Amino acid sequence: MTVQTPIPQVTGDLERIGAEITAPQERSTALQQDHPVLVTMQQALGITTAPAKPAAGPDSAALPSPRRAAAAEPGKRTARKPAARKSAAKASGTAKTARPTLVDLIRHHLAEQSQPRSAAEISAALGQAHPERGIKTKVVRVTLEGLVTKSQAQRTNQGTSVFYTAPAAPEPTTATQAETRPADADR
Repeated sequence: MTVQTPIPQVTGDLERIGAEITAPQERSTALQQDHPVLVTMQQALGITTAPAKPAAGPDSAALPSPRRAAAAEPGKRTARKPAARKSAAKASGTAKTARPTLVDLIRHHLAEQSQPRSAAEISAALGQAHPERGIKTKVVRVTLEGLVTKSQAQRTNQGTSVFYTAPAAPEPTTATQAETRPADADR
């Protein structure tokens, strides 16, 4: 008597398990490719919090390393990192040291102004001063709103228009006033 094994069922199970293994690996690869682009965008917007580093913990050891699909199947193409992302990642590395951030440019511009300015006026002035950067009004507006939330700029509404200024100098605290007038305490 011979025993027949359900070969189609085993083959189907192997294909299903293989797909379940490669799906998270492909997602991980896509996220790793998107990370440098998002870091560059974060820097352009002037967000100063450091991104979380991928943890090399027990979960990362549970996934096997991705196999090369091209080696397994010669007719199948593998996903490659686009050249634009590579150049953006390289540019972000040099951007930190070579030129000031957009946040720094906006802060400096506001500090030089005696009158409130709109996002469009600030964008135009920075665009003329730094034509190589391709500064967009919408990015300037978002950056200005970020500075307002951090109390590094002030917003005023005049009708339907919004204008921005550098923050006002802080009032002296009571400790500073006491230090400047110690003779008053003796009286």
